Amino acid sequence: MASDRVRVRGVSIYRPIIYGNTATALTQKERDVLPTPDHTHRWTVAVRSAASAPDSDQVGGADDLSYFIKRVTFKLHDTYPNPSRNVDKHPFEVSETGWGEFDIHIRITFVAESGEKAITMYHHLKLHPWSISLEPEPQAPSADVALKAGPVHSWQYDEIVFHDPYQNFLNILTSHPVTPLPKTKKKPVPFHIANPQSLEASKGGVPEFTALMEQEEAERLEEAKRAIVKEQEHWRNILIEKEKELEKLQKQLAETE
Repeated sequence: MASDRVRVRGVSIYRPIIYGNTATALTQKERDVLPTPDHTHRWTVAVRSAASAPDSDQVGGADDLSYFIKRVTFKLHDTYPNPSRNVDKHPFEVSETGWGEFDIHIRITFVAESGEKAITMYHHLKLHPWSISLEPEPQAPSADVALKAGPVHSWQYDEIVFHDPYQNFLNILTSHPVTPLPKTKKKPVPFHIANPQSLEASKGGVPEFTALMEQEEAERLEEAKRAIVKEQEHWRNILIEKEKELEKLQKQLAETE
């Protein structure tokens, strides 16, 4: 119906997501059977819902995002075969093996009903638990240390906000309620973050995003907005003063001619 293509003015609705990667060091036996034995890690890069499923060892992903995301394109390093990977269904993720860290270009395309343009973001693939290094300068740990440390997690929380959505798209969004984030953290953080100095300690668990972290993120955004407004006002005042000085100099120049 034509009314479905009318934007609902004054309405904003958001969907919390995370994007990033999990990486696990490969054993020598696993490396020996790879076509590229110099690869040291297996990793997965993904775009997921922020909430994690109960008792899951996966970061995020409790909700299927395909009701509003049509495609996620992951642009890997050019050394990978077919480096632009299009994922058109849930889960929106790519798994590979490798030995080096690099930037991954992530492009999210929304379903046609949204009428929204695609958005892009960048993620730096993280393989190594740098924080466990005891050297003055961070260094990649040895294979044995990496295996003891367990999976390395690198995830970023974000919120996709839709302003003045079309009525039919708003209906789609509201018919798929978001799994709420837990108010407090229930799972331990990963070993290499929880206890960077003790390699003999028991391993930690899977990281988990919480409502408190969501609130803190919102507060950081508001603080950033206030800082930008303050900076704009500062430079606006400087511009006004410079314009006054220019006007004064132009007047003096006119009087001398």
